Amino acid sequence: MFSEAFEDSENYESRPPSDAYLRTLLDRPDVIVLSAYNETSAPVGGLVAYVLAKFEQERSEAYIYDLAVAQQHRRRGIATDLIRALRRIARELGVYVIFVQADPPDAPAVALYESLGSRDDVFHFDIPV
Repeated sequence: MFSEAFEDSENYESRPPSDAYLRTLLDRPDVIVLSAYNETSAPVGGLVAYVLAKFEQERSEAYIYDLAVAQQHRRRGIATDLIRALRRIARELGVYVIFVQADPPDAPAVALYESLGSRDDVFHFDIPV
C-alpha cells in the first residue's frame, strides 16, 4: 500500500525485509504500526510511527514516518482515525507531541495535518551515510 500511495516501488518493493527482521522491528516498543481494514477484512490503510526519546527533558516525541490509505478508500476518515489511534497510544507512552512531514504538492496530506495540528515550515535534508 505504501509503495502505491507514494509511487515508490524502488524503496518499498525492490528488497523486502525478511520475516525475522520484521518480527524484530515489530517487537520494539519504540515502533508503532497501525492498520485499518474494510468490512471484508482487507487492508485499506496503514501508519508507521517511531517514538524518539528526547534529551532536553524526560519526554519523547512520535514521528509519523508513513501514513497511507488505498486510493479507493480515501476521504472516509481512515487517516484521521489512524492518527487518533496513534494519539491514544502515544499518550499511554508519555509522548508529548506527534510530528509528521508532508510534501507541499500533496495538498490532501497538508490539509489533513493542518486540521489536526499546527504547521511549521522547515527544510528537510538527506545526509548520505
